[in-house]
Amino acid sequence: MRVRGTLLVVAPLVVALIAALTGFAGLAAAPASAAVASAPTPVVVGNRLVDSRTGATFVPHGANWPSFEYACSEGWGYSQAGDTAAAASAMASWGINTVRIPLNENCWLGSDPSDYGTASGYQSAVAAWVGILNAHGIVAILDLHFSAPPGQHALGQWPMPDSQSPAFWTSVATTFSSDPSVIFDTFNEPYSIWNPATNSYSFQLTWDCWENGGCRAPLVTTAQVPVTGAGAGTYPVVGMAALVAAIRAGHASQPIMLGGIDYSNNLSGWLAHKPNDSQLVASWHNYQGQSPCGDTAACWSSEAGAVAAQVPVITGEFGEADGGSSFLTGFMTWADANGIGYLPWAWWDASGLSGDNALYALYTGPSFTPTVPAGTTYKAHLGSLPTTPAPQVFQILPAPMTFPQLATGGTVTSVGGGIPAGLVAAAVPVAVTDPQLQAIHLDSQRQLRIDRA
Repeated sequence: MRVRGTLLVVAPLVVALIAALTGFAGLAAAPASAAVASAPTPVVVGNRLVDSRTGATFVPHGANWPSFEYACSEGWGYSQAGDTAAAASAMASWGINTVRIPLNENCWLGSDPSDYGTASGYQSAVAAWVGILNAHGIVAILDLHFSAPPGQHALGQWPMPDSQSPAFWTSVATTFSSDPSVIFDTFNEPYSIWNPATNSYSFQLTWDCWENGGCRAPLVTTAQVPVTGAGAGTYPVVGMAALVAAIRAGHASQPIMLGGIDYSNNLSGWLAHKPNDSQLVASWHNYQGQSPCGDTAACWSSEAGAVAAQVPVITGEFGEADGGSSFLTGFMTWADANGIGYLPWAWWDASGLSGDNALYALYTGPSFTPTVPAGTTYKAHLGSLPTTPAPQVFQILPAPMTFPQLATGGTVTSVGGGIPAGLVAAAVPVAVTDPQLQAIHLDSQRQLRIDRA
């Protein structure tokens, strides 16, 4: 049975009663105001992300917030100025519910003495920004964006994770294991390297190596080409299965995004090679002109549609750099119809930027004025989407009502949480008649819920 929505009951009387009947003593003391957190708490259910506070489908509509990946390795700070409550408030006012934060492996681990500051300083800065976003109702995606093998400077994207990456992820996961409003994005854009001089691959990433590692990739420059001459070499690649295991070793149970090959444009082997974990999300990137099959709905359906039928898909990056907006609008309309979330690149201030960076930037100035056309198009589109209703709170009556008085037809069952069957019939007073009510249960957060059809 597909549950389209859940009505969260937040009432001390019922909570105390459930605690008494089920032995969950902690429930009785929980105040009603604490039942719903500020930010959504996404979990994977089938091919959807679901807000575990409410049971409603959660579709990420967000933005990338760059600079934690490069500021430290460039030596001038932990991030750009702007990781503030004012910025988070502006994002939320646009309808942004998710922000992707690209990170730097060496800066987090403190493994490169040439980087700015300290590992603890960098980690604290990231955690502070995540906390600000969560407090404004925004989910944070933490993305391993810049990395490098031991002894190399992490100022760019490498083909695949390296031997330091599992330690990075166990540390990040441990830090955020208690924050249910965080998603982990294991590696930004895995890629192969084509050598036009030889008309062949310098490095070809296979799906087997993507999953299990074991192949060797070349050391690369910041231009993502192999180092030649002095300093040339290779490094052993670590696969996605090892990174998923590293996150779980940090006692973090949140969803994990895995980007496909070819700069996350290609998901063709994703389902066959995904690691064994119930909370996986496919990360897909879709920039204008970069898909091998074209910028059409048919192309996007062939690239991501089959995967989205089985697991959630998030477009971790997308953008249009021709000065127009038709690609942005066409893609978002298609994604909305297919339940696919999206986060454009990037929440940058266009002031002082040039070239593609200026065209991708979503706002300009301290008042966060939307840029034209990227910012205006995106803000208007988010504003046109249906709003997600807040969790509905039912009034508790002095005397119990039975479920037949609440549901006008169909079978009512008690599911999950070990709630006694008698509780459904005798101990759930709710002052609303709703023919769509189906069941009452305790969810994984030990919150009382009523399911609707």
